[in-house]
Order: sequence, then structure tokens, then C-alpha cells
Amino acid sequence: MQLFNSFYAQLAQNKLSHWLETLPAQLKHWQQEALHGDFKQWQKVLANLPKSDSNYVNISSAVEFGRADEMSAGAMQRLEVLLRQLMPWRKGPFNIHGLEIDTEWRSDWKWDRVLPHLADLKHRYVLDVGCGSGYHLWRMRGAGAEFVVGIDPSQLFYCQFEAIKHYNRDEAVNLLPIGIDDMPALKAFDTVFSMGVLYHRRSPIDFLQQLKNQLRPGGQLVLETLVINGDENTSLVPQDRYAKMRNVWFIPSCAALTLWLERVGFTDVKVVDLNQTSLEEQRKTSWMENESLVDFLDPNDQSKTIEGYPAPLRAVIIATA
Repeated sequence: MQLFNSFYAQLAQNKLSHWLETLPAQLKHWQQEALHGDFKQWQKVLANLPKSDSNYVNISSAVEFGRADEMSAGAMQRLEVLLRQLMPWRKGPFNIHGLEIDTEWRSDWKWDRVLPHLADLKHRYVLDVGCGSGYHLWRMRGAGAEFVVGIDPSQLFYCQFEAIKHYNRDEAVNLLPIGIDDMPALKAFDTVFSMGVLYHRRSPIDFLQQLKNQLRPGGQLVLETLVINGDENTSLVPQDRYAKMRNVWFIPSCAALTLWLERVGFTDVKVVDLNQTSLEEQRKTSWMENESLVDFLDPNDQSKTIEGYPAPLRAVIIATA
């Protein structure tokens, strides 16, 4: 599988060319591992997606590719059957030729909260760490970013992204199936996003340093994560699970998180948004039939998780490298 040759060609011509010292070997190893499990079946899904000659693209106010009247009824039926083989769809929504992929998360709502606080993305190189299926990559490109890279080690998210990209072959938008631990200190991106990742990291300070290592001096970090109320010494460490998630390690207060960022060397740290996650923003749909937020909260008191911790409160913090 020569999945990434086009991406390598682009790197060779831009300011990320030094990444080529390590990336091809990493992705070759990933491709060897990906030959096992469900990946081969998901690749068949991608190979059988209906073709489209549409030029309709909307990534400024949504992620929409192709119009409803540009694809036959039979092709539309096949499109839906194939895309449902890539369930669960968690981040979105996407619209492909009128087919609405109603994802678990209304990621467009998060983008609307984040966008007013960003440095102008025009002509910027952008990295999204833990990008899921890549919804926000398209919105970053729609906001003017010159080159957008998402990283997420999930094979399913990679295949979901490629299914959407099948309908808009924009070579400036790419997703790599690697994690932040696989990234060298590139110190080249103008903006680095990390949304919904920090609390999954066993060592949050090291993670913040890894994010800083990707930014050029003066670049902007956009960090969105779970927080709790409290002072600079407050951080929740769940005993076992948080909202039924085993892999939640640290949920700091905004003051504590600000201190962590400053200790790592970020400046101009600002909390620009606080938002209590609602049952309308994260919910079960026909495209994500597993448990969702309503199942993670105390049925008698939705201000608490099922374990008795404070219900999800999310902050957006921006900082300068």
C-alpha cells in the first residue's frame, strides 16, 4: 500500500520537509500492522464508494461535498450502506451529496465556540492532535489554513477521513494514523490544536511539552479539554472511571491548567470559553448507536457523572509558544 506518497511529495516541497527524516519509516510500520483486523474490510469500503464529479464544496459553514441532485438514487443508497459499515461516527456532522451523517458530537458547535478566539488561519500550517475522523481539519482549511495535518492513531478514524476525502481530494488536508508520541519536535506549525485529548494522557505536563515542541516560536496553541472548578492546586484524578471512561487521568481546574502551561513555557495563556456539555451536543444517533452522554450522567442528578463526579465542563484555552 502506497497510501502516503502524495503527502511525502508535499512535505518535500514545504517547511515540514525535515519530518521526512522519520515519518516514512513510522508509517511503513503502521501499514504492516494495519494489514490485520478490520482495516482490510474498511479499505474495501473505500474502494467501492460511488464516484462523484461534483465541484460543490462547503467547508466555511459546514462540511458538505456534492449536491443531492448530482448522484443517482442507486448510488446514494450504496453510499449510505458503505458509510454505515464505518460506524460508529463520533465527530461531525458531514453531508455527502445530501446524505447527512449525524454524528454523536455536534463538532460544529465546538468550532463555533473556538473560531472567534483564533489567530487568523490564513496561510498558516496547522496541526490537529487527536483529530478523530477529521471534521475540524476541513473547517480549519475553510478558515484559510494553507496546510492542515491531523494525527490520530485510530485505524477507523483514518478510514472515515478517507471516505469523506473521497469527495474532496484537497491535498492540503491530511490525516496521519499516528499519535503525538510518534512526533519529533518539528517546531514548525503556526497553530496546534488539541481538543479532547489532555485528560486521556497519563502525563499531562509531558503532553503539553509535546504540543509546544510542534509550534514555531510565537505559534498559537488551542487547547480544549475537560476542567473542574477550583484553584491552581485543584485537579481531579478519578479513582477508576470518569463518565464510564477508564482512560481519564487528570481533570484540572482552569487555574491549574494555566499554571501547567506556564511551567512548560507558554505565554499569554487565556481561558476564552467555558461550556457545560449538553445532551444536545453529545448524543446517540443512528450513526452512533453506542452509549452516549445521557448514559454517562447520574439519571437523578445530571450535574454529576454516573460515578458522582462533576458533569463534563469543557474549557478552551489559547496560549503562545
